[in-house]
Amino acid sequence: MIHPHRHSWLLTVFIIILFFLITWPIWQWLWGEWLGNDYYSHGLLIPFVAVFLAVRRWQLHTTQTAQPVLPTTHEQLFVWLRGLWLLISTIAYLCLLYYKAYYLAGFAMIGMIGGIVWVLGRQALLGLWLFPIGYLLLMVPIPLIERITYPLAIFAGLCGGGLVRLFGMDLTIVGNAVTLPNAELVIGAQCSGINSLMALTALMVLAAYLVEGPRWARLSLIIAAVPLAILGNILRIASLIFVARNYGADAAFTFYHDYSGFLFFVSILLLMIPMTRLLQIKTLRLDVI
Repeated sequence: MIHPHRHSWLLTVFIIILFFLITWPIWQWLWGEWLGNDYYSHGLLIPFVAVFLAVRRWQLHTTQTAQPVLPTTHEQLFVWLRGLWLLISTIAYLCLLYYKAYYLAGFAMIGMIGGIVWVLGRQALLGLWLFPIGYLLLMVPIPLIERITYPLAIFAGLCGGGLVRLFGMDLTIVGNAVTLPNAELVIGAQCSGINSLMALTALMVLAAYLVEGPRWARLSLIIAAVPLAILGNILRIASLIFVARNYGADAAFTFYHDYSGFLFFVSILLLMIPMTRLLQIKTLRLDVI
């Protein structure tokens, strides 16, 4: 005779294995995007962060309550809703996968994860893991991002060029081409700053979840990621133009170009420290870490 508790664990393991078998094509696609798409290279870390947060939330919850998560009377009235959510998200996933709409299928897959947690763990566990599940949305590449790289690159080039002009540097900007007395530069899509913008947004969403503070302050922290990432990219392009003018295009685009992105990204992160103080965010949430 199988013990009921063991039976529930066997069912859980079976559903998890079935889930990964069904969603394996999307995980393969995501892996290729994370390794081949510079704009979403940070996506590789997001599942690990989500799992860590889910485990910590579960450990802290079980330590504080010393009892398993039990269904509530109110929740039992809506048992059908949990199954309906899982059914709809699964059907949507299979249809999107069939039509090779991989990024939409990725979002549907995350909906399936929420549905599975809701069905197996009830409302209390879904509430406990709501952020870790939602955080997975940031790991899915969106085609729209690639479409705005060129306009952002031109904008950053114009702003960066205008900035160095304030210091008396002579240059001409036509579209994404920058002409210096000693060199000609092209501001390509890789200079749009999208990779920094996406990574910084993911970090700020995580930071806003991990800190204590007013809701408006934590929301401001996330919103600030966009202008700060754009500002950091403008300053980086201005510095590239400066290096190219004084040391030549080879020096600017062989060594400096590869490492300046990381340096300016770290600088923007350091700017977030005084910003948290300004927004009255001073402590970490003890119920998360």
